[in-house]
Amino acid sequence: MNLLVPVIAMLRVRQLGRQFNTIERSVRALSKRNRMQLSTLTLREIGQAAQSDFPHLYGTAPESRYLPWGSGTNIGYARAQSANTEVALRGIALWLAVAYHETKESPHAAVRAQHRQLLHVLRELKEVHRNARVTTQPWALPERVAA
Repeated sequence: MNLLVPVIAMLRVRQLGRQFNTIERSVRALSKRNRMQLSTLTLREIGQAAQSDFPHLYGTAPESRYLPWGSGTNIGYARAQSANTEVALRGIALWLAVAYHETKESPHAAVRAQHRQLLHVLRELKEVHRNARVTTQPWALPERVAA
């Protein structure tokens, strides 16, 4: 069993890595408005997943709870490919949330490396979210500042 676990982890890292490359390209191709919307959706999904009993299985049917990993990333990845922008944004947010919880605190170095890449994208989205909040405050609008 000790030999099988690292092999399973490597297979999962490869799958997440392929999906991550597509998700990352999709995030980078988004307009500023859609990035702001994605940042809000992603933070909400991460929070909802954190409140579940098994955050890494968020978006997975209860009867599939005993599988090595859930179907949340696959569902999110499939939705991220949608031509409908709203569905794609929700899919990307779901994928990012589930992948974050799945790779967090892993004992495997390759999974930790994947988590660091994911954190980089999440940090960028968090900055977008923070900047959007600051610029939408009434006191920060240009017509209110210059008088």
